[in-house]
Order: sequence, then C-alpha cells, then structure tokens
Amino acid sequence: MASFVIEGGHRLSGEIYPQGAKNEVLQIICATLLTAEEVTVNNIPDILDVNNLIQLVREMGVTVAKNSIDSYTFKAENVDLAYLESDEFLKKCSSLRGSVMLIGPMVARFGKALISKPGGDKIGRRRLDTHFVGIQNLGADFRYDEERGIYVITAERLQGNYMLLDEASVTGTANIVMAAVLAKGTTTIYNAACEPYLQQLCHMLNRMGAKISGIASNLLTIEGVEELHGTQHTVLPDMIEVGSFIGMAAMTKSEITIKNVSNENLGIIPESFRRLGIKLEQKGDDIYIPAQETYQIESFIDGSIMTIADAPWPGLTPDLLSVLLVVATQAKGSVLIHQKMFESRLFFVDKLIDMGAQIILCDPHRAVVIGHNHGFTLRGARLTSPDIRAGIALLIAAMSAEGTSTISNIEQIDRGYQNIEGRLNAIGARITRI
Repeated sequence: MASFVIEGGHRLSGEIYPQGAKNEVLQIICATLLTAEEVTVNNIPDILDVNNLIQLVREMGVTVAKNSIDSYTFKAENVDLAYLESDEFLKKCSSLRGSVMLIGPMVARFGKALISKPGGDKIGRRRLDTHFVGIQNLGADFRYDEERGIYVITAERLQGNYMLLDEASVTGTANIVMAAVLAKGTTTIYNAACEPYLQQLCHMLNRMGAKISGIASNLLTIEGVEELHGTQHTVLPDMIEVGSFIGMAAMTKSEITIKNVSNENLGIIPESFRRLGIKLEQKGDDIYIPAQETYQIESFIDGSIMTIADAPWPGLTPDLLSVLLVVATQAKGSVLIHQKMFESRLFFVDKLIDMGAQIILCDPHRAVVIGHNHGFTLRGARLTSPDIRAGIALLIAAMSAEGTSTISNIEQIDRGYQNIEGRLNAIGARITRI
C-alpha cells in the first residue's frame, strides 16, 4: 500500500495542465465496442481506472495500440465472446465501476452481455436501476444468476422505445444511448443526463454514423442504424481536476494558471468557487488564480447562510463538493455543504476535524463549515483516503497544513489523478510517495 508524505505550508507558483476527463474516457472506451472499425482516442489520462478498463477490453479481444503518451487506437473486430462468460472477466468487472457501461454496447452489437456487480468508490448506494430499466425498455431480457452472482442480459435485436428516466444518471444515460444507436426504430430518452461528457459521447457516436438529436438537452432522440464506423475523438480536460487546482491555489495562498481548461464546458464550477470568495480570471482558455491572503464566503440576499449543493448538470457536480468543503475551512464566514446524491461522501470530515477544522456534520448529507479565515492553520495528521474525491480534498488540506501529513490508501487518488505528486511538485508542492 502506497502513501503520500506531504510537507505543508508551501505556496505553489506557475502553470499546470489538467488531464483528460476520467468520467468521459470511460464511456468513450466502452463505445469503441460498437464498431469493428478503428477508433482513435486522444488525451487519455494515465490513471488506474482508465488503464484497468483498457486492459479489460484488450483481454476481451479488442486490438489496442498505443500511438503516443495519451493516444490509443481500439479495434473491436474479433471480440472473444466466450471470454465474456469466464469467471476471470466477471471478477475484473466487479473491481471496476466503469465496466457497467459495457452492457449497452455488448447487447446492441452481440445480443448478449454478462456483468457482475461493479465496484468503485465506497460512497454509499449507487443504483444501477437506470441502466437496467432503460435497456430493458429497449427489449433486453435481464436475469440474475444467484449462484454466480452475475447479471445475464440478452436480446435478439433491441427495439427503439420512449422512456422517462427516474434519475438523470450520466452513466445510465450513456449506457442506454450506446444500446439505442443500433436498435431498430426510434428511441426517445426524457430526463436524460446532459453533462459535457455525455455530449462528447453523443457527438462521437454521430461521427461514427449514429443519428442522435437533442444533444446538450435532457430530451434525446436516437434513430437506430444498422452499423457504426471508425472515427477519431479527443477527450475534454477534466473539470474535476480544474476545480481541484482552483481549491489548491486558494488554500495555499498561491498564484497559478490552469491551462487549456475548456472554459465553455466548466458550467457553474468557476462561479461556485467565487461564491466562497475566491478570485479567478478567465484568460482565453486558461484560468488565472491570483494569490489571496483571505477570501470571504458570500451570503444570500436575505442574509441567510450560503448553501452549496450538488445537482444534475448544469448544476454543480457532486465530485467537487469534497474540495469546496475543504476550501471553506479557511474562508471567512460559514457555509452549508449539501451532498444530495451520495450518503457516505461527507464522512471524511472527521479527518478534517482532527486537523483543526470547524465542521458540524448534521447528517450523512449535510455539513456546516465555519471558516478560520486563515487565522488558524490546519495541522498535519495521519490520514486515509476513502475515495477519489475525498482523497484529493485531504491532499489539499495537507498541502495547506502546518507540519507534515501522511495519506495512506492513495491508490484511491491514483484511480482518478495522473501523476498528481509529480505535477504538483513541479509548481512548488512537497509531496513524496512512499
């Protein structure tokens, strides 16, 4: 088990580039199974979850070629359908949450998919109902094999249908879209997720020959086609990493520039940090954060306490609430952080309290943060990363703390952040991997 040792109190300075978006690339890799032709994907991040999925599709029989440090070509011409029924394949699926998005492409193209309950972050219940019900609406038959603990999904030919999703699940919508593009007839998905990453998937599928309209809205219409073709695709920069870097700059009183952020795809993220009093400027496609000795949380017009809550796009992504919560610990003022989607994601705050933060955990979904206004510095501590986003939040806290901190279980951080210590050390951090 690897750990980070962080010497806190060092200011950052310089430029940093965000990696390719983890949440997008997992969908894109699964979509390459929809065609026998070559699909080239650029700006792929070198992170654990993505590398594991690339290896999984390679073992499924997909020909994978690495063109450069961040570019791969996938050709799913000879998929080994027998391997997909093996215990080895199903065991690997169980450790990788992104594997659930193999269902749509596999059922659409080959008429059958097997999947074990996928893993991922331990952040509470993460239902798969939207995936399963949506693909069932297209005519697939779902059967649960209790003896093997797997789902068996079969369909001779999927049939387009109208559906109203019970939640605007990003991965659920992606799975249904990937299934529907090869279904017979027209599929209409209402209450579809419309995150930029899903928009990217839809645009890529259209370049492959799909017929998807309504992209960027919550009402998607898909006319099924007989087959898809090869294409090239470039993954967006990771908006979660952009937000993480903004938070690092504020907590460490640093002046940094985040390069090539794709500003038009950041949505409400910059404004959410501004509500905590953080100054940031858009310069072309970069974000410049000046050094700030203090930042003050806004209050609502009626004077009530500021509330920051997650919501489906174009609302605030839940993946950044952990970072915003940490940043608020050194702000002037108080804020209520309301994590609506996952009931265990705020449980890492006890580690921040041990570091000296003033936080009241109201219930599994809400925490009140009373900012120190940099009048009291967090103190170093021994920490454990419970999930990807809490892991980066704890790293930010440790970088701003007085003294030395150790974060164990950093494999969780590695799942979502590429060479994070190398990139941060290059701009002034003091992080050692042991």
